[in-house]
Amino acid sequence: MHFMIKDNLYRNDYFSHIYKILINFLSIIILIIFINECINFIKSDLIYLIIQSISDAYLQVSVFVAVVLIIFYGAETVFGIDLSKKLQRGGIWQVPAASALGSLPGCGGALLVITQFTTGNLSFGSVVAVLTSTMGDAAFLLIASEPKTGVLIMIIGFSVGLISGWIVDYTHPKGFLLPQRNKLAKIQNKKIEIKNIFRSFWIWLLIPGFIIGILMAFQIEVNKMLNNSHINNPATLIGFIGGSLAIALHIIASKGYIYRKTSLNGGNAINRTILDTNFVTFWVVVAFLAFEISIFYTAFDLKALFNGMSILTPFIAVLIGFIPGCGPQIIVTSIYLLGIIPLSAQIGNAISNDGDALFPVLAIAPKVGLIATFYSAVPAIIISYGYLFFFE
Repeated sequence: MHFMIKDNLYRNDYFSHIYKILINFLSIIILIIFINECINFIKSDLIYLIIQSISDAYLQVSVFVAVVLIIFYGAETVFGIDLSKKLQRGGIWQVPAASALGSLPGCGGALLVITQFTTGNLSFGSVVAVLTSTMGDAAFLLIASEPKTGVLIMIIGFSVGLISGWIVDYTHPKGFLLPQRNKLAKIQNKKIEIKNIFRSFWIWLLIPGFIIGILMAFQIEVNKMLNNSHINNPATLIGFIGGSLAIALHIIASKGYIYRKTSLNGGNAINRTILDTNFVTFWVVVAFLAFEISIFYTAFDLKALFNGMSILTPFIAVLIGFIPGCGPQIIVTSIYLLGIIPLSAQIGNAISNDGDALFPVLAIAPKVGLIATFYSAVPAIIISYGYLFFFE
């Protein structure tokens, strides 16, 4: 009798799971058809341009970023190591460890190093190393779109961060700018919970989106392949819905503070992947729209503009790197991927930008943040202009 009850419960759970899958699938199909009818009703070139930009951002960038993130965060969870304790006991290896953590995609490693510095456990050279080597969330975008370039910049970032950190520690007195006491306010933020319905929709859209993204990468006309009498341009429609959902979820999770990275309170690997992908998607769409709408209204060639001032482009990219947060840096990377700025400018921005790691430094020890940022600008200008003159 006991086994029969258990078997019935298992069957009920199984059918309940299948039922949820079918409901989600049908909901997405109905949503696609509904949005398709709305788009057909609206006759506007600007609206079509916006839809196409959001769709391109999702299918060409976001789906690949999501896959990279789930692999990265999943591996981090499976092979979890207490990096804080290892950093504290690092000794002369603190700078290499800080530089390595900074060169990893995302801001997690850099934030960990900054936290340890504010507690008095790391040298100022470690701060310079991590802020120089980190590229923030823009690294995910670059690795997903151009893996070889992404790895190259990670190696450059690590090497430059390592050398810079060692030079700073060697030329500055021990304990330079080290906080006298722990000023770090540990804010207990509530974990951001993503409702199951939105998470299910997000994952269900990612699966076909990733497949479409791969086909598009091989120059296959997916819209023509999937075109039918009921839905016009189905691939574009899936991309638009996926991108719009990502943008909406980021605005909700950040509570309107769109520059805020929300995955630090995201919980498990899936939630963090969703939150980070949404964040990247938002800023990539901003870059795409800024580019496309500027051409739509003015008909000027942004690429030609930068080509005309190519000698200043790396310097401008380095200056943008001084802006705290990952949003502006994602825009720079998006512009690079669009072919508007050269790799030298991307390298300069990658070295000079500090991602989200600069926020806690400026809040706790603004002098440390400003000096470390200034120090990171020197190698950024040298390396970017060196690459420009010798390789471009």
